[in-house]
Amino acid sequence: MSDGPSRARAAADTLGLAYEVTRHGPVRSLAEAAVAGGVDPAAVVKTLVVRVAEGDYRFVLVPGDREISWPKLRALLGVSRMSMPTADVAREVTGYVRGTITPLGSTTAWPVVADASLVGEVSIGGGDHGVAMTVDAASLVEALGATVADVTDPA
Repeated sequence: MSDGPSRARAAADTLGLAYEVTRHGPVRSLAEAAVAGGVDPAAVVKTLVVRVAEGDYRFVLVPGDREISWPKLRALLGVSRMSMPTADVAREVTGYVRGTITPLGSTTAWPVVADASLVGEVSIGGGDHGVAMTVDAASLVEALGATVADVTDPA
């Protein structure tokens, strides 16, 4: 196990977030992650890293039943192009491997964009495979200083 779960919990503690850690075995899909975490698939938060410019990234928090709307996100950020980094670059800029990425405890505190549909109790990655943190969405958004906007479409 990596130190990711420790970093994520330490960051949540520093931010004053109330959370519950859930540990489960390997999951192969978002639906399996929802069952393992005891939440609705919409409450599973996917943390995506997007490259806005050279050396400039954003975390985008996406509900499990939705996907990024690239036109909406580009408009919000005022850019005409953006991309998803490779797995190696994502690890380099966050300290987490793909599938475990969370803004909590990232090696760089990149700005966060949270989709406006994130509400209620949600499950966000806990920094390692099979580890999640259940938190209140509004508290998470506030603690991270996230920009809240409609940046997704139904999956």
